[in-house]
Amino acid sequence: MKISGFTIIKNAVINDYPIVEAIQSILPVVDEMIVSIGDSEDSTEQLIQSINSPKIKIVHSVWDPSIRKGGKILAVETDKAMQHISPDADWAFYIQGDEVLPEQYQQAVRAAAEKYKDDKRVDGLLFKYLHFYGSYDYVGDSRKWYNYEIRVIKNDKTITAYKDAQGFRRNGKKIKVKVIDACIYHYGWVKTPAQMKKKMKEVSRFWNEDTDEWRNFIKSEDVFGFDDYDSLALFTGKHPAVMENRIKNYFKLDLDIKKKNFSLKNRLLYWFEKKTGIRPFSFKNYRII
Repeated sequence: MKISGFTIIKNAVINDYPIVEAIQSILPVVDEMIVSIGDSEDSTEQLIQSINSPKIKIVHSVWDPSIRKGGKILAVETDKAMQHISPDADWAFYIQGDEVLPEQYQQAVRAAAEKYKDDKRVDGLLFKYLHFYGSYDYVGDSRKWYNYEIRVIKNDKTITAYKDAQGFRRNGKKIKVKVIDACIYHYGWVKTPAQMKKKMKEVSRFWNEDTDEWRNFIKSEDVFGFDDYDSLALFTGKHPAVMENRIKNYFKLDLDIKKKNFSLKNRLLYWFEKKTGIRPFSFKNYRII
């Protein structure tokens, strides 16, 4: 069995992406690692080279700003990166630049990939998600954060990235997946207030058209306020080993986990999910079999 990892990245240093940690977290799982580097304005390539793994294959891409609306450019670049995967790979493991696979789940991914490798009903593997917010101490625990997503797919060229590359589909239709005992930790919302706003302004170039609203956002205050959340919970687990140095040298942020900023409908749905573990009426970008 062969698993190919792949990712896309641009301006990793400017935007303080934990891309090194993301790649390192899946290197023990994959047999090769495709890293597609966009036309960056910083030392992103040197950062990737510093990982110094024979599994890593760097490719280059020029991102087209004309397809920026809704993050479509991210799906286009993800599909381009997938084209570099070895033809003899059975699976493709996609990791985004702010995601990390904790080491305790590495074996579960390999085991599931082996189990379903020849099962033609299964197009992909579905991971649980934890979304960290503000600092490494808090996770978003409301319905606004997706709780599952596809990260491993069969090496099938008819499967492509969907919308902003959050997940994958085949010809626009949801693919069939198996839920596995593995979780991805998403760190995209953990930055200093200044770095968070800087990143938001930078990546907004891949989401927003050139409107007055967007230009006003670019000119707005250079500090992000982390108080605009509906619900958070304390993280009581252990962070992945690859994140230890980053966490050790990071700032602390105090947020109020007692704050619950919900409409009546969402308050009831939140309560129901906490009591039952079921999230009714949520959007699912896949078909569980």
